[in-house]
This record gives sequence, structure tokens and C-alpha cells, in this order.
Amino acid sequence: MHMILHFLVPLIVSLLFFRSDSDKKAWLKAYLIMMAGMLIDIDHLLATPIYDAGRCSVGFHPLHTLVPISLYFLMCFFKKTRVLGVGLMIHIILDSIDCQMTNGVWWV
Repeated sequence: MHMILHFLVPLIVSLLFFRSDSDKKAWLKAYLIMMAGMLIDIDHLLATPIYDAGRCSVGFHPLHTLVPISLYFLMCFFKKTRVLGVGLMIHIILDSIDCQMTNGVWWV
């Protein structure tokens, strides 16, 4: 379910907030940019084991820590980086919810 939400939530957000009458595919561009936010999971390759169902990503993996998350949040306020920032924040929020549901914590 967690992985499905990583694809579904950005799609819903892009359809609701990034539609344009002048550019019929604006939502698709926004969705693809938001999906680029999934690339922050590359930091999972630095962990041993790479995947651990009981491990909370937020606060553990380098791109899921406070400094990068702060930068993702700031990106939401600048037009040129807004869509990617929103995608990254969606990713972090979903990972935080997963931490809460699997481990009972929001942050490691």
C-alpha cells in the first residue's frame, strides 16, 4: 500500500492543483516532476540491508534527514522548484506516515 501511495498521491495532487487550460498536459509534467522525487530513495543503497521492512526511512537515510527535508520544504516556495519540492515533501510525509504505522514513531 505504501508504494502505491507514492504513485497515487502525486497523481491526485497534480490533477487537482496543476491543471491548466492553456497547457492540457501541465498536470502530466507536474506529475512526472513529482515522481522524480522518488529518486531520493537512492540513499537506501547506502544501508545494510538495502531494504528493511521494520526500518523507518525518515531520520535514518541521508536524504531523509532534517537538513535535506528543510531544503525540500523551502523548494515549495519558489516557482522554479515548487513542483519538485511538493513531490519531495509528499514523499517524506508518506514515509513518515509509514514510520508511524509500522513502528509507532514519526521520526527515528
